[in-house]
Amino acid sequence: MSLQMVSAVSNSSLLQPGFSLLNFDGHVFFFGQKGWPKRSCPTGVFLLDIKQNELKMKPVFFSKDSCYLPPLRYPALCTLRSNARADEYQYIIHGGKTPNNDLSDKIYFISLVSKTSKKMTFQCIEKDLGGDVPEARYGHTINVVHSRGKSMSVLFGGRSYTPLAQRTTETWNSVVDCLPSVFLIDFEFGCCTSYMLPELQDGLSFHVSIAKDDTIYILGGHSLQNNTRPPNLYKLKIDLPLGSPAVTCTILPGGISVSSAIVTQISDTEFVLVGGYLSDNQKRLACNTIVLEDNKIEIVESVGPEWTPDIKHCRMWFGCDMGEGSVLLGIPGANKQIIPDANYFYILRCKGAEEDKGEEVITQTCSQTSSEDPGDSTPFEDSEEFCFSAEANSFDADDADTYNEDDEEDESETGYWITCCASCNIDINTWVPFYSTELNKPAMILCSSGAGHWVHAQCMDLSETLLLRLSEANVKYFCNKHIDLNRGLQTPQKVACLKKPPMKALRKKKPMKLSTSVKKSFLRRLFE
Repeated sequence: MSLQMVSAVSNSSLLQPGFSLLNFDGHVFFFGQKGWPKRSCPTGVFLLDIKQNELKMKPVFFSKDSCYLPPLRYPALCTLRSNARADEYQYIIHGGKTPNNDLSDKIYFISLVSKTSKKMTFQCIEKDLGGDVPEARYGHTINVVHSRGKSMSVLFGGRSYTPLAQRTTETWNSVVDCLPSVFLIDFEFGCCTSYMLPELQDGLSFHVSIAKDDTIYILGGHSLQNNTRPPNLYKLKIDLPLGSPAVTCTILPGGISVSSAIVTQISDTEFVLVGGYLSDNQKRLACNTIVLEDNKIEIVESVGPEWTPDIKHCRMWFGCDMGEGSVLLGIPGANKQIIPDANYFYILRCKGAEEDKGEEVITQTCSQTSSEDPGDSTPFEDSEEFCFSAEANSFDADDADTYNEDDEEDESETGYWITCCASCNIDINTWVPFYSTELNKPAMILCSSGAGHWVHAQCMDLSETLLLRLSEANVKYFCNKHIDLNRGLQTPQKVACLKKPPMKALRKKKPMKLSTSVKKSFLRRLFE
């Protein structure tokens, strides 16, 4: 193993605990930034262009038929292939926390639909499920199993907020372990079934799950109810005959007491387990090699890298699997740094020295500015610093594609050209500026309904004055579609002004009364 420190750059605060990394054709993409996406990259997904000890985060494009994908921290994430040996794949993303600390129960499919030297285009589709739909959660895992020529996804573990009926003022934002149910999800038919197994008694979160063929191994985890990290090792076997699926669980010896660990794959049958926590205040610096062969699992301790003093003495660390046997690690920056909330980053390469020799050491820099205040993020709970999941069939040793560093910067525009509503008529080929603040992209505003989605201000019939006020005021906005479902700031409707008659017209004119002396004087002058 080798450990390479990468330079901490400006705006590295976007990389916070709970982020995820996607690997498409050897390219690594960052997802789950801190805070809501800015107008410079409304998609919130970035290509990590890592070369020569510099990291650049380049915004990606999304196709026009994509749904909005909010930035989610601590989601469950895995790859989905048509079969165990297929080359093409897409990612499944379920659950996670939004920047508002709301929990998501949605499932997204994200795939790479086109790739050039300057432009990566993704497609994101939201999937609807029926049956025993899993509740909103985070810190769980999802895997795909293959049995008898069929495939299913398996979801397990995680945490959720206390049910509304059980909340009090003091425990309103407290979280609890989800029930230890195993969910089988059939995306082909859009149905989900839950199973309660006697071997699974306590809820778990931030555990490791590794899938191979029809078997999933669950290792470690943290039980919030007991505040323990039991040395669990479960073997879930999923049989998919023509009838109902059969799910069995076996408790195996040789587990490890760890939570929030990261697992990365180095060959078809070998994985490396790194990081995590032994207790609330103690990191786990040991590394393990996990071998899956002949329907068995073997866990052995391996020689780890030479950890730096900063890593050894820091209280917390976070990171994610980059694919191809590499892990991105981060530790909080010291107060002596110029940028207060910047982090130190390292790349841990778990392959042998011979394999590492021909590969280029990679690093990261952030090209997007962020106005987020470093104090805005809430303290992270213990064992929430890592997010992981692995598939035994997701390793592709032939991927050697790299990104051309000399390509000029390509700013993301796809997020501006989405179809925001049924009546949207914004087209990249015919659009002309409508507001004085627009230059080469249409103005957009975030609808706060659910997980949030972006809409064009012009499609919402917003006046320029109101649009400027909304951009400056700290208020929630709801689009025309969701205004009936939410109470918030509504797009004002044009109402004809009522014409009120003047007050004098409303008074009745009364005849003038004259005194007798005035009448006599008037008559005398009249006949003179």
